[in-house]
Amino acid sequence: MDICPKCGLPKETCICGELEKSQQKIKISVAERKYRKKVTIIDGITQDTKKVAKQLKEELACGGTVKDKRIELQGEHVKKVIEKLQKLGFNKETIER
Repeated sequence: MDICPKCGLPKETCICGELEKSQQKIKISVAERKYRKKVTIIDGITQDTKKVAKQLKEELACGGTVKDKRIELQGEHVKKVIEKLQKLGFNKETIER
């Protein structure tokens, strides 16, 4: 049986990931790039950034990238991103616009 080094619980019942998700301060903003193209920027996700970015890109059917623990999605998707992050387990009160 594997034991989590952080909480000491068996890995099947480990809650470390869920606790970290609920405590993260996430900031969502929109920036304008060349040729008036909009980019949604998600800052503050510290664990599994690439995994979250991949799930968001699939759900929103858009392109994007991860740069320095920051997710950039092509297009303006603020409302949809907030909904998708809540479905992924992030706390609504910690998400800022």
